[in-house]
Amino acid sequence: MSTELRAPAPSAPEAEAEAEAAVRSRGRWIEHWEPGDAAFWRDTGRRVARRNLIWSVLCEHLGFTVWTLWSVVTVELSDRHFTADQLFWLVALPSLVGAVLRIPYTFAPARYGGRNWTVVSTLLLLVPASLLALAVSDPATPYWFFLVCAATAGVGGGNFASSMANITHFYPDSRQGAALGLNAAGGNVGVSSVQLVIPFVIATLGLTAAGLVWIPLVLLAALGALLGMDNLRTAGAAPERRFEAVKAGQTWLVAVLYIGTFGSFVGFSTALPLLLTVEFPHTAAVHYAFLGALIGSCARPLGGMLADRCGGAVITLVNFLCMAGSSLLAWAALRAHSYSGFLLSFLLLFLTAGIGNGSTYRLIPSLFIARALRAAGPGDAGERRVQGRRMAAAALGLVSAVGALGGFLVNRALGTSIGATGDSGSALLAFTAYYLLCTALTWACWRRLRGGERTGDE
Repeated sequence: MSTELRAPAPSAPEAEAEAEAAVRSRGRWIEHWEPGDAAFWRDTGRRVARRNLIWSVLCEHLGFTVWTLWSVVTVELSDRHFTADQLFWLVALPSLVGAVLRIPYTFAPARYGGRNWTVVSTLLLLVPASLLALAVSDPATPYWFFLVCAATAGVGGGNFASSMANITHFYPDSRQGAALGLNAAGGNVGVSSVQLVIPFVIATLGLTAAGLVWIPLVLLAALGALLGMDNLRTAGAAPERRFEAVKAGQTWLVAVLYIGTFGSFVGFSTALPLLLTVEFPHTAAVHYAFLGALIGSCARPLGGMLADRCGGAVITLVNFLCMAGSSLLAWAALRAHSYSGFLLSFLLLFLTAGIGNGSTYRLIPSLFIARALRAAGPGDAGERRVQGRRMAAAALGLVSAVGALGGFLVNRALGTSIGATGDSGSALLAFTAYYLLCTALTWACWRRLRGGERTGDE
């Protein structure tokens, strides 16, 4: 009687490791990736996507902290005798540079690999952190050098575009809103981290430490991305296909809406500490400025989840009406010289801006995938879906670039209003008018359409 010898069955962790290794070849490049396949997602995809999302969030968080660092630093520059308008330029310039950089950053993951580009873009944060420490260390540093240092912080704003364009490829359609919302929220909350932590760092270690404290964290995050993230071969596309998103009308219509949501979030986040100091100099309101960015960041995943359930257009439309009302309340509180009412109105603005960020961003994958599926012929729906996802990834970055430009416009509007009239009232009325315009655009472009987004969402 013979006995057949069999190798012991691998344990569950070993089986998972083998399944994960099967989709990867040549270092950290994944050749086969099908998140839409239920079995693939259950056995391998979900775990790999979660690991990449975690490191993406950490690196993007640091990008936002460096990008918005000047929102705190400007409050500490009273001894430099800069005017309020000059200080608002220091706050606004990183948003402008970050908006411009988001366009090339959008296409970098597809060209170089999501993991590779995350490592490089994270290491670039060492430049603005080091220059900030250099600028504030010398009392004689000229204003133009401060402008240069603030401009380099824009590299942190570019990280958002590449991170979002990369992560969208890892998740199936049904999880896009939640995944993109969590990825974005993890980065956005970096603004509140800066505004909560850095004042204590400055009080304890001095203004120079506001830049130096980020250097070891950046190095650790870059190492983590190097060891823990992957490149997706399927995320690549020919340049002419990627630039199709530039020609699509949907891209620019959503971009206008995203100026109102993300532009408001980043603009108000960076401006609020300085704005409260200028408008209510003898109150404790500035100490609560970090709450705005925290609330807006935490609300972003909620906006994505609500959009997954109800449709991005419905949530976006209602949200813009709420933003218009919140802005008008802030104007009324300013007229009444109520710093508590002013602060609470802004916290409500942050809440609605965060929800709008998630719901507006959710429109993009659904619109482009629906567009691609409507053009599909017999038997090629799977390939069309991949093409739609690639165009959506390109559009995500382009829309984020235009939205970041809104952060620059918000700060310039506030600085100009204060310089011309003595307060921010005119800017607040302009914001209200823009939110109403976005409400009308959302209604006209999506709610009167019976296909479009619904096809992608459902």
